[in-house]
Amino acid sequence: MHLDVLALREQSRRRAADRPRGPELPVVEDAIVPDTPGVRARHYRPDGAARRPLLVYLHGGFWVLGGLESHDRLCRRIAAEAGIEVLAVDYRLAPEHPWPAAVDDAVAAAQWASSWLAAGEPVAIGGDSAGGCIAALAALRLRDSGAAPSAQVLLCPNTDLTGTQPSMTEKATGFGLEANTVRAAASLWVPVQARRASGDVSPLHAPSLEGLPPTLLITAEHDPLRDEGNAYAKRLQHAGVLVTTRTEPALSHGFYLDSTDTATTATHRLLTDMKSLLSD
Repeated sequence: MHLDVLALREQSRRRAADRPRGPELPVVEDAIVPDTPGVRARHYRPDGAARRPLLVYLHGGFWVLGGLESHDRLCRRIAAEAGIEVLAVDYRLAPEHPWPAAVDDAVAAAQWASSWLAAGEPVAIGGDSAGGCIAALAALRLRDSGAAPSAQVLLCPNTDLTGTQPSMTEKATGFGLEANTVRAAASLWVPVQARRASGDVSPLHAPSLEGLPPTLLITAEHDPLRDEGNAYAKRLQHAGVLVTTRTEPALSHGFYLDSTDTATTATHRLLTDMKSLLSD
């Protein structure tokens, strides 16, 4: 399957422009992440004075689209409703920048964010969809460097780029996210098919998940990525990681970007979980 990446990016920009604006915040600042090739970031603070726990956030978008604007409303909601700071990262996209560029950018952003804070203040990492994959891979790399994040937040994450989990067939079409589109996008991010079963591109295949931080992992019933997300949650639990996990019934991939009553209620639940994980 061929993806028209430019058309997908234009559609993403239009969707972002049509979404209602998120809540106003005391501080929203753009910056460039140091030690990267000009990677932009946006810092959201719910309080202009007191510092809060900080979440480095990686947006979804098949590894090939999305950016600071596509997830601006969601990041504002996280900051306002969960009461935490958010650093959204405009990581480099495929096919221009295949793996590991996005993971490199996520790690650099997390390390930079850690440098702002006093010793012991928590820095978490998270993301949705492909951004959840990038966040999970960055958490593994940070763990291996001896600087694991304080928590990870994974929303409908890609964790298995082989595309072989049962829900990739059961929910392959008709629910918004098409399984063949996911597979085609994965091939742009990791062009060599044999690499997609490797733990450094597919978190589900990582040799060990021990030592990872407490995790919030939310999936959706009608999502081709449901089973790989749930499988990752089970592997984390078997590795001794504290996991809060739930499959939202009757919802599809990316519900946290929607404004229907059911999606809004489910998003409120995950933001409450996020606040409990990161602030309480």
